[in-house]
Amino acid sequence: MKKRIGSAPTLVYPESDGEPMAETPKHQQVMIDCMDILRSHFRGVVDVYIAGNMLLYYEEGNPRKSISPDVFMVRGLSKKELRTYKTWEQPSTLDFVLEVASPSTYAKEFNEKMEIYAKILRVKEYCIYDPYHEIQPSFVGFRLVGDMYKEIAFVEGRLPSETLGLELGERDGVLRLYDPVTEMWLGTSPERVDEANARASEAENRASEEARARQEAEAELEKLRAALQRLQSSE
Repeated sequence: MKKRIGSAPTLVYPESDGEPMAETPKHQQVMIDCMDILRSHFRGVVDVYIAGNMLLYYEEGNPRKSISPDVFMVRGLSKKELRTYKTWEQPSTLDFVLEVASPSTYAKEFNEKMEIYAKILRVKEYCIYDPYHEIQPSFVGFRLVGDMYKEIAFVEGRLPSETLGLELGERDGVLRLYDPVTEMWLGTSPERVDEANARASEAENRASEEARARQEAEAELEKLRAALQRLQSSE
């Protein structure tokens, strides 16, 4: 009897590690808001990829070598749908990573993850933010110099990011991004809709006020004309 030769097992790279997206709703909202703002800001740039809470595999053939950045940005990659990120199929160097931290993840963010981001993934800029301010420092950024991270200095209360061309800071106690070119804070999609509606409402009110003022002016002019005609007819 001939021995059956079985096919080699296919390596599986899971799309989920079974962990929740974030520790609390507030942590989750920070991640969602940052991705939303960055995607909107870079929507016209075809080779900037923004994602988060995605399993990233950094050693081909070893599914255990993975990490899941909360938010990350990569230049040189088109805006396409990815279910996992494999560094041997996509750009192996990340430009920016944001981790939304808490007391339970503090050690991992500043040790294990920092080592992987610096030495393996060569992440150019790495920021850590605690929305509850329970850890110290609760907000810090690093820039890769050689194979080590150097802390980024705050400028007017914000962290300047060279890779993003933006600044990260808190606005009304919430992490947001600031554009130093336009000197404006960038809003989320709901915030931009609210702002657009407010501008439209303001423009509508202004138009209504102008129409009312025009009507009053026309009525006053008509009164003056009538008075002038009376004076002329009485002469």
